[in-house]
Amino acid sequence: MKVMSIPKSKKRKQTMAERSNTLRAGVLGSNDGILTVVGVLFSVAVATTNPFTIFIAGLSDLIACAFSMASGEYASVSSQKDTEKAVVETERELIKTDFQSELNAVAQFYIARGVTKDTSYQIAESLMKKDALGTVVKVKYDLELGHYMSPWNAAFSSLIAASLGGIFPLAAMTLLPTGIQWPGTILAVTLSVALTGFLSAKLGDGLVKTAITRNVIVGIITMIIHYSVGLML
Repeated sequence: MKVMSIPKSKKRKQTMAERSNTLRAGVLGSNDGILTVVGVLFSVAVATTNPFTIFIAGLSDLIACAFSMASGEYASVSSQKDTEKAVVETERELIKTDFQSELNAVAQFYIARGVTKDTSYQIAESLMKKDALGTVVKVKYDLELGHYMSPWNAAFSSLIAASLGGIFPLAAMTLLPTGIQWPGTILAVTLSVALTGFLSAKLGDGLVKTAITRNVIVGIITMIIHYSVGLML
């Protein structure tokens, strides 16, 4: 007897937009973890020299920041996903009730890119015949059916990145010798936010130098403000 093998289901590949969204959440989470933790560390370290107090304060803020960023990303991306699904359902109904307008929208997409009117309508008709809904949402909203932004991916990415980001200033402030504790922490924070600036620029196709400079300036201002707050305590 010949045994028939059951084909394995293919794992759905993420689109570039989905991967970018997850990476974006990670970069933002990391940056937030760095700045919030160093802010608390500087405020507390100025007010007290007790290493255990400083460590607990920094660790508590790191955990709170990580979960706060994760919950924020989950809520934000969930709303985006709901909007994307609503758009798809709206277009599904429009295809049924006003197919010609949807066909015109697809044709206009190609006309706007220099294709002749007749050719554009031929392309639109061919695409709509094969996959009307997929074609319309791709042309009008740059969405791919079944590829919605994942709130869980964004949340976990932000949670892990914020935790890792906060470790840099926490480790520097609590593990370095007293003599180099402050300059070491400042250096750790500066290098960390410069890295997140670089990554954010690469992900967003922005200016690398501008992003790094902006992040470093924000990091320095954050440390100055919280150091000043600590002096007032």
